[in-house]
Amino acid sequence: MSKQTGRRRHLAGLTAWDRCAVMGVVNVTPDSFSDGGRFFDTTAAIKHGLDLVAEGADLVDVGGESTRPGATRVDEDEELRRVVPVVRGLASEGVTVSVDTMRASVAEQALAAGAALVNDVSGGLADPRMIPVVADAGAPFVVMHWRGLLEGGNVRGTYTDVVTEVVDELHARVEAVLDGGIAPDRIVVDPGLGFSKDAEHDLVLLAHLDRLLALGHPLLVAASRKRFLGRVLAGRPEATPPPARERDAATAAVSALAAHAGAWAVRVHQVHATADAVRVARAVEGAR
Repeated sequence: MSKQTGRRRHLAGLTAWDRCAVMGVVNVTPDSFSDGGRFFDTTAAIKHGLDLVAEGADLVDVGGESTRPGATRVDEDEELRRVVPVVRGLASEGVTVSVDTMRASVAEQALAAGAALVNDVSGGLADPRMIPVVADAGAPFVVMHWRGLLEGGNVRGTYTDVVTEVVDELHARVEAVLDGGIAPDRIVVDPGLGFSKDAEHDLVLLAHLDRLLALGHPLLVAASRKRFLGRVLAGRPEATPPPARERDAATAAVSALAAHAGAWAVRVHQVHATADAVRVARAVEGAR
């Protein structure tokens, strides 16, 4: 089990921050729901990652494949071409880099290029080689709740009790990852907000982060700019949600709530507001 200070667990192999960490997002893709195409060039992506660190990101998550609903998977060579040079460039500047991938080959080459963490939205289910590769490298690993690729839309988003089912399914996946040789103090759990879940599911999960923390591993909350925030901001079911890039204040609000609940990190596209939010949450925590 991971080291714990107060309510917040820390991850072996990475800095033990005294507050919720901020993971900035670098999408090296032409089709991300949030900022697709803006940082598709390697040089632009590296600059963006460095800018995120300057704005307060503690680590940067680099991905070359969109996981938005309906997205088509890129081939392995293209994902490697997009991701590895950006990981290498950021790591060479001293940035703590996470690689966002479902492919073992990409994880392996990214780790060799300097990545410190593997963030697999499938929790190792999409590629049977992923767990052995991460275990052999001794790298920390994010296990997200996942019910399959979203190429056909919102896959299997039916729940009787979303919190219990997500916790139980995550627990089973963590056990499989442990059996695969990844050390318990190097596992992060992620409820997979927006993945096979509607807005109500996401909100209920956020209201019960304590149940996810009870799994005994650091918790990553990735709510940034997601559809459920658009639904909340729209106010009425018939109203049009604001576009993704107008959801950053709402994202910062979730970041503050997650930090207060004891999350290890929050994953966000726009760093500045969230960096402020987690620091305020830490100051309030320290004033108790």
